[in-house]
Amino acid sequence: MRIILFLLTNLAVIGVASVTLNLLGVEHYLSGTGLNLTSLLIFCAVFGFAGSFISLFISKWMAKRSTGTRIIDQPRTQEEKWLVETVAELAKKAGIGMPEVGIFQAEQANAFATGWNKNSALVAVSTGLLQRFRPEEARAVMAHEIGHVANGDMITLTLIQGVVNTFVMFFARIVGYFVDSLLRKGNDSSGVGFGYYIATFVAEIIFGIAASIIVAWFSRRREYRADEAGAKFGSTAGMIGALQRLKAESGMPDQLPSQMTAFGISSHTKMGFMALMSSHPPLDDRIAALQNLH
Repeated sequence: MRIILFLLTNLAVIGVASVTLNLLGVEHYLSGTGLNLTSLLIFCAVFGFAGSFISLFISKWMAKRSTGTRIIDQPRTQEEKWLVETVAELAKKAGIGMPEVGIFQAEQANAFATGWNKNSALVAVSTGLLQRFRPEEARAVMAHEIGHVANGDMITLTLIQGVVNTFVMFFARIVGYFVDSLLRKGNDSSGVGFGYYIATFVAEIIFGIAASIIVAWFSRRREYRADEAGAKFGSTAGMIGALQRLKAESGMPDQLPSQMTAFGISSHTKMGFMALMSSHPPLDDRIAALQNLH
């Protein structure tokens, strides 16, 4: 299923980008006279933002299918009734529309929020979290996720991802053309050689790593803001208690799909250079930030 979703998303990106470029009348950015930087920038922006926005628009659909989330249309138990009523209360406090509320099967305590519109979002919680967290802790977690929605984090992250995608593609192709020109110096044949594609590929990897660090930095900052929302709309004690419980259970394997990790309430701590690419700050830092609020 995940492979099918991945392929469908990429086919959609190619289709939308191709149609958009044709409508804009963008010429090919490579010609006999060299790089057309204007066409190259438009080309990169269309592909860079197309992928980000398509992922955003289908985020709820993909989240439901990749996690097996069951939407609570009609609560079956008192626990489900409490969950829906709690989310409704928190959404009202935050001034957003009522999100869809769901539960996904996972022993790991986790929750996520996604959706392209703050008035049409999805908030889901794992069965493990509901089973082991105290009500005030679970409520704070839901408030944290509502905070993500109210802060517009999904849209902002999409815009940032689109910008970095654009410039990774743009500068990688400039580097590729420059390297290819050096390798082909004195050769009058038109077009580009194999060196262009190799250099562009390598440059995209290097620039992509740098771009991931930027996106991850923003992702960590939004977690602090969502924690503050969890304390504001829920309670500070409940939010701190939830983070402490997540820390105590940090040894459990991550059961969220990799593409959903950034949307969960926590992820495994990374060390050294990899910490720069972590979507979440260390839980100790998040707890300390909340303790310093007052």
